Amino acid sequence: MNGLEMARGYYEEFGKPMLQSEFADILPFLAVGFVGSGSEHYGFDDEISKDHDFEPGFCIFLPDEDIVDRKRAFRLERAYAKLPKEYAGIKRQPISPVGGNRNGVIRTADFYLKAVGSANGKLSLEQWLRLPDYALAEAVNGDIFFDNYGEFSKIRETLICMPKDIKLKRLAGNLLIMAQSGQYNFIRSLKHGEPEAAQLSCIEFVNAAMKVHFLLRDRYMPYYKWSFRAFRELIGAKELSEKLSFLLFGDNRDTAVAKRKYNTIEEIASETITELQERQLTDAICADLEKHAYSVNDKIADSIVRNMNILVAVGD
Repeated sequence: MNGLEMARGYYEEFGKPMLQSEFADILPFLAVGFVGSGSEHYGFDDEISKDHDFEPGFCIFLPDEDIVDRKRAFRLERAYAKLPKEYAGIKRQPISPVGGNRNGVIRTADFYLKAVGSANGKLSLEQWLRLPDYALAEAVNGDIFFDNYGEFSKIRETLICMPKDIKLKRLAGNLLIMAQSGQYNFIRSLKHGEPEAAQLSCIEFVNAAMKVHFLLRDRYMPYYKWSFRAFRELIGAKELSEKLSFLLFGDNRDTAVAKRKYNTIEEIASETITELQERQLTDAICADLEKHAYSVNDKIADSIVRNMNILVAVGD
């Protein structure tokens, strides 16, 4: 049983009856789910994950105080704290008096303010450009069990897909990094006798390539330690993930290994270009990813975004 399954089971068995019997008056204004930071909210948790921040629990999201006031919120917090301390052999963690808990009673505005810097999910151009992929991923992962009021889900829907021009800007920037690190700097580093620099080029190329293909599938890349796990689950990305994985291993001082890596980089570049062309995201006709990066950038409708530095939205 992973964290998502445990959260739903714990809610259905204990949380739902508690809410229905004790909080029928505010139930129409609540949302319940399991969302946020941590591998368990992606369904990526395993036995190792259970050594910290792993417990039976779920999130109860509340609207602003003018709808559910502090007194009723406090009553709800106390009721949640009294739920069984153990479920499926896993014990709940003590509630922190200074915050930091991932589960429990949370104001919807507080959740989104912490996740993306906006209480209502409305992001400025600057926020869309600067927010790292993992922050957006954490804001829309997991599962919502129910949302009677609809506020939480409405904000969630606005964040699931970024605006088209922002997506194109991020694509263009990461395509340029793929070109510079993989098609250009990898082989030059080897010629300079710098196998370590060549490996750093591979790492940059892999990271950018993963971001490109997450974007092409309208998904956000999660925190780096879960990125490959999530990438392998993307539709059509299994074979590509194996190629990217290969680039992270092997001795670059071995001529045969280095040549195979270079060929793999060009294969990935070619496959990426083909997908861009099939989606009509580039008008360039060549094998140079840099030219495709600028072609993608040219398709941005907003002149302000289009004329910004091509790397402005790449982030971490």
